[in-house]
Amino acid sequence: MATVLIQRLAHGEGLPVPAPQTAGSAGADIASAEEGVLAPGERRLFATGFAVAIPAGFEIQIRPRSGLAIKHGISLPNTPATIDADYRGELKVGLINLGQEAFSVTRCSRTPLCRVVWEVTNPPDRIAPARPGPAPIGRSACP
Repeated sequence: MATVLIQRLAHGEGLPVPAPQTAGSAGADIASAEEGVLAPGERRLFATGFAVAIPAGFEIQIRPRSGLAIKHGISLPNTPATIDADYRGELKVGLINLGQEAFSVTRCSRTPLCRVVWEVTNPPDRIAPARPGPAPIGRSACP
């Protein structure tokens, strides 16, 4: 099992550290750091209030909560979403409303994540920036 360092950001104060809800949970729940309403068909990124440092050779996968998907049509536009080991910056969760009604996301709304061990950093500057790669984050190196 790998240790993922977590840096709580100012707007994440008071939110729970991502953690499995039971001993048998396959993922750790991530709380939303912001509120918003997703209209049917709408996609949006929601801030989590923390940044992570993932060990080389590992990734984080974010998956939709089955209850929200079945009851309200809330999912991820790219599931599972992958967070690579060289990403630094705030972790944000992209949600899509595939349902027929608007859905409200409140501060502390949860989305599950793969099973990892979380270590809260203190002081917050412990997470060093990633080395620049051949392409900026979010862009492909392909022409």
